[in-house]
Amino acid sequence: MKYNSTIITIVVLALCFSCKEKPKETTEKDIVTTETTENWKSLFNGKNLDGWLVKINGYELNNNYNNTFRAEDGVLKVSYDDYENFTDEFGHIFYKTPFSNYKFRLQYRFVGNQVKGGEDWAKKNSGIMLHCQSPESMLVKQGFPLSLEAQLLGGVNKDEPRSTGNLCTPATHVVINGELNTEHCISANSETYYGEEWITAEVVVNNDSITHFINGKPVISYSNPTIGGEFLDTTAKEIQAKDGQPLTSGYISLQSESHPIEFKNIEILEL
Repeated sequence: MKYNSTIITIVVLALCFSCKEKPKETTEKDIVTTETTENWKSLFNGKNLDGWLVKINGYELNNNYNNTFRAEDGVLKVSYDDYENFTDEFGHIFYKTPFSNYKFRLQYRFVGNQVKGGEDWAKKNSGIMLHCQSPESMLVKQGFPLSLEAQLLGGVNKDEPRSTGNLCTPATHVVINGELNTEHCISANSETYYGEEWITAEVVVNNDSITHFINGKPVISYSNPTIGGEFLDTTAKEIQAKDGQPLTSGYISLQSESHPIEFKNIEILEL
């Protein structure tokens, strides 16, 4: 009797284990990456500048002086083909809608040579401007909007490091490592890119914390942006009155500073 009960126990246990649900095999269909689940939105249709507003220093809003900004071959280009000489026509092309919390990314590359008359520091120099004032609020003679700039730089002299993805702060201040930083430009921890290769730049704006990424690597982080500083235009009374206020949202713009640059795959993911 004892022997038979042992046999019965073994059989019952075997049946219990066999009845357990087998682990589901993982298939390609089950492997869903973050990339495919995130709903990124394209901001540039590759055909024209619909949805974008141009503001060039010295000219009224939407005067795209000398066809500086153009859409060609699926690329948003900053071109100086129609310039004889550059005389402070710093420009920005704004997307029509302001944003607050988001991820923004694009690919960029510097091409060709700087236009005659451009400043030496502006060689292979452009930027992604975040939390910009509205393009309508800019003065006719205003070179740069109040904003936070993810500065894009290319290497100019061989073996001379020149980081990209830096932070510049026209009319703004930020906190870095727990301390208020009032420098105008702060270098990022990135590589130097000397050629005309495409580089991926991404910015993550999460409430009051912002991080820049270059080719997928974080290169600089900061927080608590506020309005203020020596670049605050004292003639823009409405903006001047906001000195010290938190900067929590605004427009995104791309820069033209005298060196040809191309942008593509311009996308945003609102958080």
